[in-house]
Amino acid sequence: MPNRQKQVLFCSAGLLSLCCALSAAVITGLPLWLRGVVLCRTGAELVNATGAELDQFLGELSYGLFHGERVKQCGLGGRPSRFSFFSDLLSGIPAGLHVTIIFFCSVVVLFSSVASGFFFFNAFGRPYETLQGSMGLYLWTCICCVASSLVLILFASEVKIHHLSELISNFKEENFVFQTYSESYDRCFWIFFLIFIFHGFNLVLIRLTGIEFPFQGKKDVELSSGAADLMY
Repeated sequence: MPNRQKQVLFCSAGLLSLCCALSAAVITGLPLWLRGVVLCRTGAELVNATGAELDQFLGELSYGLFHGERVKQCGLGGRPSRFSFFSDLLSGIPAGLHVTIIFFCSVVVLFSSVASGFFFFNAFGRPYETLQGSMGLYLWTCICCVASSLVLILFASEVKIHHLSELISNFKEENFVFQTYSESYDRCFWIFFLIFIFHGFNLVLIRLTGIEFPFQGKKDVELSSGAADLMY
């Protein structure tokens, strides 16, 4: 492939990685990962609420990885409040899993920045070491793909398997019991999904420049030399 086309592809991949790093850094701190509706089951059962009457017992909930907001409704108007995971809810949530999600978000930010720098270096420089060249591009991009996919999987498991919304709603609640009525992933979650897609697309761009996957060339050489030995 001509050098000009390689430069264009590497620069495009570098810009995508840079956008992924900046986006991941911003959305990690935003409280827009999940939005849900919680039902005050105790109040609804006391009055046997059905249909439109349930609206008086439906509150709202939205949160991210560090903080969020909730409105509890038990028939007497909403009780809005804000909360922080580490200062308010740490003892009531799966803290290890939650910290792991934040750790992998940091990994995505770090290695997306590293990958961006290496893409630009390969576009305008001449790397003389393996990790600065093709193997490095594949390595950093694959790390970003794996880390971003783990963020999505672990956050989804925390929400669905560990029932994070109910843990938040019922934390230090003595008089009422709340349960999840509906919930949906918010903008930050889907932006992180796009980050995963973009890093996967960067792997395609690397391959389009003519760079083979690591160890693929070695295997081809070993197979050809083995066939030559058999012939002689």
